[in-house]
Amino acid sequence: MPAPRIKDLRVIQLGGGGVNDSTVVKVVTDQDGLYGYGCATDTFPGGRTRLVAAAVEQYLKPLLVGRTTDRIEQIWQISYMSSYYKNDTILNCAIAGVCDALWDIKGRQAGMPVYQLVGGKCRDAADIYLHVNMGAQDPGRQLVENSMKLVDQGCRNLLVAMFLRDGAGDTLYGQPKFDDGSVPFDRDKETRKILRAFETFRKEMPAHIGLAVDVHSLLDTVRAVQFAKDVEPFRLFYCEDLLPPEESDHYRIIRQHCTTPLALGELWNNAHEWQPLVQERQIDYLRHHISHVGGFTAARKIAAYAENYQVRFAWHGAPNSPVGRMANLTLDLTCENFGFHEHIDYPSLVQDVFPGYAQIKDGYAWISEKPGWGIEVDEALAAKHPITDERPNEFRTRDGSVIQGTG
Repeated sequence: MPAPRIKDLRVIQLGGGGVNDSTVVKVVTDQDGLYGYGCATDTFPGGRTRLVAAAVEQYLKPLLVGRTTDRIEQIWQISYMSSYYKNDTILNCAIAGVCDALWDIKGRQAGMPVYQLVGGKCRDAADIYLHVNMGAQDPGRQLVENSMKLVDQGCRNLLVAMFLRDGAGDTLYGQPKFDDGSVPFDRDKETRKILRAFETFRKEMPAHIGLAVDVHSLLDTVRAVQFAKDVEPFRLFYCEDLLPPEESDHYRIIRQHCTTPLALGELWNNAHEWQPLVQERQIDYLRHHISHVGGFTAARKIAAYAENYQVRFAWHGAPNSPVGRMANLTLDLTCENFGFHEHIDYPSLVQDVFPGYAQIKDGYAWISEKPGWGIEVDEALAAKHPITDERPNEFRTRDGSVIQGTG
């Protein structure tokens, strides 16, 4: 039987605000009823979802329509090499959506989940971590109380995001936003608050409960080195994104001063940036957003490379469509050097649009046993909820200096 050919590429986008926004590519074949879905979601805040859609529709579609679906690696290479300037997150997300949809098609053809196509499971389920919030008034007490609620649900690993970046940064220090909506930050006050809260956490929480922190690269290099030393006594399972890619040389300095496990990845889409850090064992976990590096095909190679150096992975999971989260989970269960699975609950709208999403039970994520990624998409429902808010913004220190953009 001849291999199916690509008949059409379609972009499906679901709005919901920030972490709940999703971009999915549907590859339609010339065989009736045979299609596949792949995640092309750009990260928030300030993701460039409209540009991803344009890259699929205006560049990859003319390039790929008519090609057979059985050559996933070749199509990945054709798509990647089609641009003279490579390692662009927009094109990588578009490539990820297309190529992951081809994996879905192959699984549907075989009647198997994708994990079976790459050698099967090496573990039954993936240990998850959840995000935990703490307030500005009594952060230690609120951190403990919020953590206990999650532990009672079976979670064993918790992560705190510094600067409340994922919440209400505008009320962090009782200061108003700048006129353009930017948020003022006080790095020193924030680090003191985190350290006090972590001290309370370790005194009152069970010793086996894992704790981590996401710095979001919002500290300068000197503060980052000091912070990594200061959190060492709290035995974190990792400290995430201490520094941006352009300051990667400082990871060597941090490693010389403390044993705090280090994770990075969501800002790193270029393999030439992170490979030296892996080779020199300066980091412990890779945290790439899978669509940013080109999808499942590229991520498998990253995981295999890192395994040679005893570096584990904990793929970035927010935002991610349920299709992308299932690709993450497939890698978690089929690669030996798995570390943690990032989980954020989907609201009811996302669950309705993507039936078949991964299930969480007793602190573990369980994969679908259905063919392909095991997920369908209610395209009509998604069309009623377009992505609407992509306003760029930035974070500033109290004197108005820009320290990071959100778009």
